[in-house]
Amino acid sequence: MAAAVKVLVVDDSLTMRALLSGALERIPGVVVVGSADGAEEARAMRQQFHPDVMTLDVEMPGMSGIDYLAELMVERPMPVIMFSTRTEAGAEASIEALRLGAIDCFPKPKVAVAAEFDKILAKLGKRIKAAKGAVVKSSAAGKSVAAPPIEWNGRLLAIGGEAAATQALFDLFGSFSANCPPTVVVQHLGAGLAGTLIDKMAAEIAPKIVLAEDGMAIEQGTIYLAPPGDHHVVVDGWPSGKLRMLPRDAVAGERPSISILFASVAKAAGAEAVGLLLGADGEDGEAGVRALQAGGGYCIAPAEQRADGFVMTRRMASQPVPPDQLSRSVIRLCSK
Repeated sequence: MAAAVKVLVVDDSLTMRALLSGALERIPGVVVVGSADGAEEARAMRQQFHPDVMTLDVEMPGMSGIDYLAELMVERPMPVIMFSTRTEAGAEASIEALRLGAIDCFPKPKVAVAAEFDKILAKLGKRIKAAKGAVVKSSAAGKSVAAPPIEWNGRLLAIGGEAAATQALFDLFGSFSANCPPTVVVQHLGAGLAGTLIDKMAAEIAPKIVLAEDGMAIEQGTIYLAPPGDHHVVVDGWPSGKLRMLPRDAVAGERPSISILFASVAKAAGAEAVGLLLGADGEDGEAGVRALQAGGGYCIAPAEQRADGFVMTRRMASQPVPPDQLSRSVIRLCSK
């Protein structure tokens, strides 16, 4: 039997610590090894209990959760799940946490009662179990440098991933030239975070990045991020393709769906399609990879190094790529 995932809960509120710890203890295979009221106590408990995963409140007195996360990700990176308020400031903090390397951000319940935690328990448990043993990248590395202009070969790039892919997307898009291949992205972000992510990325990358809308023409030099909510995003036609928003049921619990995007790209572009799967730990995406490959497209995924040294690769990807070669591989596939 696999060892339980050890979790350290960090929150300045005694009530929130108790409620979250109680909720996590109800997840099979998860054990809460400690609860800390702030960064100082968390440092000591981490040394004492050696947790696999930490949950961390963004808004804490003294050293904020963001500042403590930044410290962790430079000195001793580990899987961290953030909790933040449902406000504009909370959205900015959530995106910053994901950029620093947090694996996900959950909204704090508006009312501190057990029933509110029950609503997120299944997804939270899934994230925690997937995070155990993952090697988290340090945020100490410098910003990516934009590549020189490419000679585009006409291929369409589709990207799918979880919230944990945010750091990788900042790195990848930071290395893109202003005339990058047309890129459509489905990322499983929480409600209200897509606009904030676009604003932060737009200030740091060379290509144009926009929120996908129905009827948009797909053009070179632009990255289209699908909004979370009630619609899937698909590509209609290629070349001279357009984006369409489909109000269909969720796929594998997700809307928009990576699989639906990839399948539409396979149908529209065929061999002129490139798919990139980043940090997807659920069912969504696998059917899309199969469709992409059946249509003659090419799908890559970063090799994933675990703490035990074993390298896992995303199932059915055409080629696993070392994370430090991801940008080079994508640019090569989309250039003449």
